[in-house]
Amino acid sequence: MAIAITCPGCHKRFQVSDKFAGQKGPCPNCKTIISIPKKEEEAVIHEPEQFGQKGKLGAAVFKPIGRTETPFSPAIAALVAGVAIMVFALAFVVRSNFGEQGPPLVLLVIGSIALGPPIALGGYSILRDADLEPHRGKSLWLRVGICGLVYALIWGIVAFVIRGYLLELDWNVPFETFQLVMVLPAMVALGAFAAHASLDLEISNAAVHYGFYLLITVLLRLTMGMTVV
Repeated sequence: MAIAITCPGCHKRFQVSDKFAGQKGPCPNCKTIISIPKKEEEAVIHEPEQFGQKGKLGAAVFKPIGRTETPFSPAIAALVAGVAIMVFALAFVVRSNFGEQGPPLVLLVIGSIALGPPIALGGYSILRDADLEPHRGKSLWLRVGICGLVYALIWGIVAFVIRGYLLELDWNVPFETFQLVMVLPAMVALGAFAAHASLDLEISNAAVHYGFYLLITVLLRLTMGMTVV
């Protein structure tokens, strides 16, 4: 078996037979005297130890869990688009039945709650962080349910707390544009925090996520012949 040698004079690398182990001799290139190491003096590089517990055969028991890519799903996009078309068609039906007075409050509450989870699911499939393992199954449905419920609750806060305070509980006074501008930053902040906490979205994407819900609900109100708020 050959021994790898590096000349200290010219730094040329070559190999000599192991029968010369422990001896000295001139470098064939520059004639510098080289001490050939003994076999026991050779440096041995071992393979790095695998992290974690090993089984009976020496193989690692614990292995990293591979991340499964979950690209944008056309099926989810089609589902969200179909639900959106159906909801806007229903809004036209509501407008034709209730006229200018608009639907009753209980119908608005049910609608705002029912819209939350599907909008949260559709937005999450587009805006989620691709570097993170996506939520799936029961965990995903629970998270989008909580997120959608908080989104509906934000409308409730605007309707019963902020609007009542600003307008001194006079529900016949229209909600002016400047008043909407006053409460809109607080709504977006609450919605972004809800999406960030429940769906692990980046805070900017979380704000856009809530913006989807806010835009759709406002458009539905306008479709039903109602004011923005």
